[in-house]
Amino acid sequence: MNGILNARLRFSKTSAPMLFAVLIATFLLLAGCSSDESDAPDLSAYEYRDTRDLVRFTYDAAQILKSDGLKSLDYFRANRSHYRTPDFYLYIYDEQGNNLFHAGMPWLEGRNLSDLSDINGKQVSRLIMQALDDPDNPHGWVHYSWWEPGKFYPVPKSSCNFRVKTPEGKVLFAGAGIDYPHEEKEFVRIVVDGAVSLIEKKGPETISEIADPTSSFNFRDVRVFAFYPDGSLLISPVLNESAVPIQLLECRDEVGNPTFANAVKRLETSESDWSVFMAKSRYQRGLVKKCLYLRKTHLEGKLLYVGAVTDLPQPP
Repeated sequence: MNGILNARLRFSKTSAPMLFAVLIATFLLLAGCSSDESDAPDLSAYEYRDTRDLVRFTYDAAQILKSDGLKSLDYFRANRSHYRTPDFYLYIYDEQGNNLFHAGMPWLEGRNLSDLSDINGKQVSRLIMQALDDPDNPHGWVHYSWWEPGKFYPVPKSSCNFRVKTPEGKVLFAGAGIDYPHEEKEFVRIVVDGAVSLIEKKGPETISEIADPTSSFNFRDVRVFAFYPDGSLLISPVLNESAVPIQLLECRDEVGNPTFANAVKRLETSESDWSVFMAKSRYQRGLVKKCLYLRKTHLEGKLLYVGAVTDLPQPP
């Protein structure tokens, strides 16, 4: 692998579009040569091409870091523009939150961002470390608000992250995020399955964490909620709702279907359920399709349903 970086650097005289295409092809080849193909990311869960491209981009960069170690940081810096596309950019941190490389905001390099919070109070570094340890989240997805380079307003962002152990024995993580991401069904599966895993491992003590708006279980319009078979809520889909009781089993969608009651009925013979229902759109006149993911589990011997709602993916 010693000649890999020199070979990549010789591409620097190629035109930018061709160079990027060559680099991507090279990365895919290297990933296939340097690791077992079974380790390559499974992209079958994603509905959108942008999401798949982001995972490939991040994984390929992580493979370079894994094979070439710390010296690859010089390569990334020398080719910074190739790791900042119009859609996403690469960053590399150690487990203490020290930024080692940032293609989008190079002035962050060398700074410790372990305590940095976004505009909604989400501690991004902490959430990434939790995601990397979560078996329900194989690509380390984290959702938060961030700033586009050169812009002022924070925007919604989703990033995937891969933990890497370098040949020198250093444990780092490589990540990249996309602004204004599509809402993948996989994002909802991750947080609902993660909530169920926590409830089954830790019991009641984890309920406040799941309900916390700064946790990974709440992002953008997604809220993980939980309710009992009689419809009474343990965790509400409406934050700070204590004055407004909701009976989910009585709720109907915009065309009259009892969405939650129907899902609970199907869960009599399965462990999880996806369903589609109609809702009013905030952004356009008329109705839009939403999807509900619901799981069943037990808390202190009682049956409990855990779920979340997101937009129904509409890939081009």
